[in-house]
Amino acid sequence: MRSVLIPLLAFSAVAGPAAAETRYLAYDASDRVTQALTRGITLEADRGLFGAISVRRIISTSNRGSADIRRGGPDAVRRALPAGSPETSVYTISPDGGGRGLSRALCPGADEAWMVLGRVRLGRPMTVHAVGRWPDGGYRHCVQLSYNWRGEWAVPPASGPGGGDAPTP
Repeated sequence: MRSVLIPLLAFSAVAGPAAAETRYLAYDASDRVTQALTRGITLEADRGLFGAISVRRIISTSNRGSADIRRGGPDAVRRALPAGSPETSVYTISPDGGGRGLSRALCPGADEAWMVLGRVRLGRPMTVHAVGRWPDGGYRHCVQLSYNWRGEWAVPPASGPGGGDAPTP
């Protein structure tokens, strides 16, 4: 058994990153609060060998803005979520490019902001929480955003005028 397990683990360590594929997953806002901030979003994500999806960039479907996000953040972010929230994947919003504007839109007045997502699944709705860190050092929940699955882009969303806002079937 041990002779099979070691090569299998070595293969998965090497093949995991090599087998990752980039996906573009589109979502529409499903409630008034979410619609006030955005009509929809597209997630640029990597799908690993075993099907796990890791998000690396969030793209505004309507405003053509985007921000890089990376997995990880302080544990205090999870503790700031409303009681009973099942979302656990913390993503740090990069302050570069559109990240600063995204942080300000989600958590006005905060020094930093994070997004907390549940498990991203194709064809399923998604809830996103924004948590900010204020000048006093406290972490506070800013907003809960709710999205309905819209579809998957065949290629990245167009960034020019008239780029459309519907996924390719």
